Amino acid sequence: MRCSWFHGFFHNIIASQLTGRCLWRGAVGALLLCVALQLPAWAAASLQGVRFHSGNEHDRIVFDLSEMPLYTVRASEDGRRVTIDFTELGLRHFHQQNWQSSRVQAVGYAQKQGHFLVTLQLKAGLTYKVANLHQPARVFIDVLPAKTAADKVPTQGQSGQAEQAKQQDASVVRNGNDPLQNTVTADLAPGLQQKSCVYWDEDGKISAWFIIADHNRYRVRPALGQGRIPGCEALSGISDRYDAVAAINASYFNWNGDLIGVTKIDGSVVGTTYYARSAFGIMPDGRSVFGTVSYEGEVTLGRVTQPVAGVDCERGADSLVLYNRYYGKTTRTNEYGREYVVRNGRVTAIGTGNTPIPSDGWVVSVHGKVMDACAGVKVGDAVSIIQELGTPWDEAVQVLGVGPRLLQAGRVHVTASEEQFPGDIRYGRAPRSAIGVLANGDYILGVVDGRQASSHGLTLTEWAQLLQRFGAVDAINFDGGGSSELIAGGNILNSPSDGHERPVGAALLVFNK
Repeated sequence: MRCSWFHGFFHNIIASQLTGRCLWRGAVGALLLCVALQLPAWAAASLQGVRFHSGNEHDRIVFDLSEMPLYTVRASEDGRRVTIDFTELGLRHFHQQNWQSSRVQAVGYAQKQGHFLVTLQLKAGLTYKVANLHQPARVFIDVLPAKTAADKVPTQGQSGQAEQAKQQDASVVRNGNDPLQNTVTADLAPGLQQKSCVYWDEDGKISAWFIIADHNRYRVRPALGQGRIPGCEALSGISDRYDAVAAINASYFNWNGDLIGVTKIDGSVVGTTYYARSAFGIMPDGRSVFGTVSYEGEVTLGRVTQPVAGVDCERGADSLVLYNRYYGKTTRTNEYGREYVVRNGRVTAIGTGNTPIPSDGWVVSVHGKVMDACAGVKVGDAVSIIQELGTPWDEAVQVLGVGPRLLQAGRVHVTASEEQFPGDIRYGRAPRSAIGVLANGDYILGVVDGRQASSHGLTLTEWAQLLQRFGAVDAINFDGGGSSELIAGGNILNSPSDGHERPVGAALLVFNK
């Protein structure tokens, strides 16, 4: 099995945001001035855009960058005028944005001898915090009431992740081995918590992050990279495109981007596998389910019935593959097969390859011996498509077949051997991702970093035990390694082991209900 770590050579940086609330909520006015500002073309870093969000606790201004530039921050004597001074920053793709809100009176831009200056005029009684991320490159400033300011403003660009780790390390007893005693909790929104823990075992340091979401306030749903298969994309890009509250990488995927594992989105099967693997699902009533899922399908074209080799995947020799709208506009197959367009239970067209996929139907693609068996099928013939996943998966509206299982009914239950996972997943310490539920049904999304000095990673059993410590009673493992990533509040919480975001085939997203 080729898994997602084969895609480490790709890089895509797209920002995400915390909630689906309008960016301009609470604003008293907004004006977009499409004035392209440019500094010399040789500037190493460029400003891709500026985003503004006004929330209950603070306003946030985010500068999305191609890479981290040099910058300094200074404030007026009364603290109400804050200027961020970027040095040698390219602005070719930037469109100036001005806004006002209940916290920000005005924003101004200026260029002076290789410097790009952004000045914010704050309302009385407010202060600010500035920090940044390096993967992806992002500088952000929070405007908030002075009494809630948690730290001083850095005068030089520093990593937001690094600063968070420093603050947390200061509260951790060196060699402390109790994750719960070494955990920092933050309320991101009503019913949404972030937990980060740093602790030590006999082999070194471990860093992990969790999002806990109230299942009465939030729902979860799989999403595909670029909205199709294959369509690998950075997790921040997927989260941003769907305006998710939080996001975690999910499915394993092949070298070409096809998903590995039975996957169902909004009731449609979009991925299959030959293995019976652990899965996480959402039932029509919103209930979470865990168990083992497998796929069986057959298609009857006219009087010919053939088994389904796969759904939304590359067609192999002597096989039948089903394609639906989740695969994109066309099947991208070669001319050595035959393809039947199916709508409303009838063959409506027949082609040889790269057939357009109808949004309200299927393309049945056959090759070799199966193609020979279907030689007599013609336009107008009746078509029956039967797909079975077993109980309860046939009724589930969302399914992620990943694995192995980590927790069952409150006990550690790792099923890597039974599910025939390869050794690079089964053995050793590595970055890991997972989805679980608490006893009350709330969701817990978690990642643990690995393969770096800040965290050596966990075995599957250790990962199950850590999730158990944080209250999970059922949990399943997601794709790991360089794919492991957790996003909330517009921030990448962990430190992906590739040093940057790895494009992934699918994600699990959290939304407001």
